Parts: sequence; C-alpha cells; structure tokens
Amino acid sequence: MANAKAVDAPSSPGSVKTGTGGNPWLVLLAVSLGVIMVMLDGTVVGIANPVIQVDLKASLSDLQWVTSGYLLALAVFLITAGKLGDLFGHKRVFLIGVAGFALTSVGIGLSAELADIIPGISPVGALIGLRVLQGLFGALLQPAALALLRSAFPGEKLNQAMGAWGAIIGLSSAAGPIVGGVLVEKVSWESVFFINAPVGVAALVLGVLLIKESRAETLARIDWLGVLLLSGAMFSLVWTIIKAPDWGWGDSTTLGFLAAFAVLIGLFVFWQNLTQKRGRQPLVPLSLFANPSISIGILLMMMVAFAMFGAMFFLGFFFQGVHGLTPLEAGLRMLPMSAGMIVASPLAGMAIGKLGPKITMTGGLLITALAMFLMSRLGLDATFVESAIPFVLLAFGMSPVFVGATEIIVGNAPVRLSGVAGGLQQSAMQVGGALGTAILGAVMAAEISGALPGYLGPAAQALSPAQLDGLEKAAAFGTAPAGLPDVVVNAIHNSFMDGMHFAFLVSTATMVLTAVLTLFVKAGRKTEGAPVHIG
Repeated sequence: MANAKAVDAPSSPGSVKTGTGGNPWLVLLAVSLGVIMVMLDGTVVGIANPVIQVDLKASLSDLQWVTSGYLLALAVFLITAGKLGDLFGHKRVFLIGVAGFALTSVGIGLSAELADIIPGISPVGALIGLRVLQGLFGALLQPAALALLRSAFPGEKLNQAMGAWGAIIGLSSAAGPIVGGVLVEKVSWESVFFINAPVGVAALVLGVLLIKESRAETLARIDWLGVLLLSGAMFSLVWTIIKAPDWGWGDSTTLGFLAAFAVLIGLFVFWQNLTQKRGRQPLVPLSLFANPSISIGILLMMMVAFAMFGAMFFLGFFFQGVHGLTPLEAGLRMLPMSAGMIVASPLAGMAIGKLGPKITMTGGLLITALAMFLMSRLGLDATFVESAIPFVLLAFGMSPVFVGATEIIVGNAPVRLSGVAGGLQQSAMQVGGALGTAILGAVMAAEISGALPGYLGPAAQALSPAQLDGLEKAAAFGTAPAGLPDVVVNAIHNSFMDGMHFAFLVSTATMVLTAVLTLFVKAGRKTEGAPVHIG
C-alpha cells in the first residue's frame, strides 16, 4: 500500500481547507477548458478515421482499437482517478490530467514521426498506444473537475453551475463533428489532435491561477488491490460489450469474459467489505450505494448515455451513407442539437432548483423518448427541418437528466467522497455509451439481416451466402458499394432504415421505462464549502 501524506493541514483534526478563491465562474471556465478537450476528442475521431485509414494504411481492426483503446482506458480508470483526486487533491490531479491529455494529443498527431524514431513500432501502433494513454489522462481530469465545481460554488448556486457545465459539455460533444469536419477537410487529420495543445495550455494557466488546492491533515492509503480488481472487472465488462457483436453473444469467449467480470466484481465487493471492517479506506465505499438516489442516478446516467451514443452512432451513418453528405455537412445537420444544448442545460439547472429532480428529470426522459420516436419515423429523404425537430427535442430532453443525475450522484454523496462519486458518474456514462452502441448495433444488424432479402426480392435467390453477407455488412453502414444495380442500392438503404427505426423504437421504450426510476430520487444535499478530497 502507498501512503499519501497531505501538508499544510488545518489546525482542527480531520478538517480540510476548502474553497477555490476568486470568482467561482472563472473556476468553471478553467475546468471546462480541460473537459472540452476530452469531449471534443470523443466525437472528432469518427470524422478523422477514414483519412487515418488511408494515411497510415490502417486495417479495420486498427481503427476499432483507435476508438476502443481510448474508451477502455477511460472507463477502467475513472473510478480510480476519482479516488486519487480525493486522496491527493483534485487541483493537482486535474492539472496532471490536462497536461498529459494535451501532450499525448500532440504525440498522436506525430505518430508517423515517432514510429521513425522508435524501432519496431508502426505509425498506427504508436497512435493506438497514445490513444490508450490519452484515455488514462482523460480519466484523471473528469472526476476532479466535477469535485472542484462542487467545492467552488455555494450550495444555492450549484444547480446553475451544473446547468452551465451541461451546456459546455453538450456543446463540445455536438460541435465535435463540425470542428472535425472543418479540420480534416481544410487542414489534416493530425490537426484534430494538435488543437488540444492550445486549449490545454489555457486550461493549465487558468487552473494554476484560479483554483486553490485543499489539503488534508490525515494519512490515507490507496487500496491497490481494489484498484486491480475493479480495473479488471471494468475491462472485462467493457471489452465484452465492444467485442460481443463480432464474437457472438453466445460464443465461449464472450461468456468467458462475462464470467471473469462476475468473478472479479464479486471479489471486489468482498474485498471492499473486508477493507472497511478492518478500519481502512476502501476504493469505493459500498455505503454510497446504500443511498437509493445515488444508485438510481448512476443507472439514469447509463440509460441516457445508452440512448444518446446509439443515436449519434446511427445518425452519422444515416447522413453520410444514405444521404451521401460529407462529414462537415453531416455535422452541420446536428447544429440544432448543439444550439439546443446551449439553451436547455442552464434552463435545466434552474428548473431542478425550483421543481426538484423528480418532475424535471421525468419530463426530460419523456421528451427524450418523444425525440427517439420521431427519429424512428425519419424517411430516406428527410429534410433539414425533419431531422432538426427531434434534435432540438433531444437537447431539451437529455439536459435535465445529465444535470439532474450529476446533482443527485455528487450531491447525495458525502462531500469527502465527491471525487469517487464523480468517477462513478463518468464510468456509468462510458459503460452506458458502450452498451448503447453494442446492443443497439446488434439489434439493428439483426433487423437488417431479416429485411434485406425481402427488399432484394428475386435478386436475392441469385446471390451466394458470401455475397448476401457482404451486402448485409454494407447495409449496416447504409453505404452501397459503387457499381451495384439500383434495386440492390435501394434494398441496402431501405433495410438500413428499417434497422435504424427499430433501434430508435428500442431507445424510446428504454427512456419511458427509465422515467419511472426518477420517482424514487431525492435532491442532493448542497453543503457550503464542501471539501474536495478526503484525508
């Protein structure tokens, strides 16, 4: 076990110095700049992937690792990162995360040059390795940022801060395809990563100047065995979610990884209980889950991410494959959602402050369900207005849930465990997004497989199983290979639409069922001068 000794302790035993000094809204700006890098990076890579494939001669498996390696590192390390912030100070952990994320971003842009310097490493291998490292640094800064906000804002201002926070995150996510499209088309794919350097420098400067660290008086231990067990369990779960569509859900490899997850999570729970009984500090105090609002808030975050990530995944293929839009044009189609996020997130924070989380979040989930249903009605030739209406509704539906779930999870947790709570929230979002992409992708593929032969009609009888399988794979992306007859192209597009419609109907039902859970949540306790880490 490693010890973390805090210095400059307050005079009273067990107390901590808190507060950030200065204007808390400037603290919000500082931490937001760091998180903007992470949110933009999560969406711009999809735009850059086709160019990366050509430039670095990457295989499909390589490109999957470019995304999956980052996702795995982020999801596996988030809870541990939140604990590290609680132990060593969130300002310190945040600044390390920002600096590391910016440096690895620059390294990714220089992958080809690094491969020339380091023997035995290909450019795409260097890129994948740096993406994994980038995910680890991203995990460091996200929970620390939430805990710093909790410390900076007085209790009655916390909802407003979370509303502004949600607007910034929503805008960053939605702006990713647009920013990525401009940079890839007008500059290079490397510029998508280089842009993080100036943003990171600005976040570091503002963070050093505006954020005041809190210091604990007591000694703390890091539960390294807990870290190992939880990381292994999270890896097994997320890796299974990502790979099961390729392996098959009934495949022995899939079942083996699921069994590994069950064993590791069981051992983790046993160890956390044993650690707490011995009077030591567990990695994740299981007492957090004794509060139903925290448990429900985590599940709400997972379910909304399930629907949101799935929606963005399908709509990208819809716009670029079926409609034939460029990446930039597809990004512009999503502008109504980004504009809606700017307005909806602050309003959500104010609404939760006045109406409480139950009414506001229930309404948000039902609006999200309506948006998903309207997306399930989009036609092959959907106009800008027809797609803009559900996008705006999606922004106004998801914002109350993201803001409310954050307030419920972090607000109901003891203030000394705010970093752990922030890590749990972010992990729930990553796992929910992976579930949405994998499960809805499997649902869509199954629907396409059943619908495609019907749309092909008599032409299906002339195709070999291998040819039909190739067309099904093309239909999963909504893209018809050049030179095919019109009847085959139309069959690919129509079967894709059937699959997308069914996936959105599943999302609609999921949001309606999730709305019931909001009836059991309570508002978080907002404490003045909440400390940001435990000793």
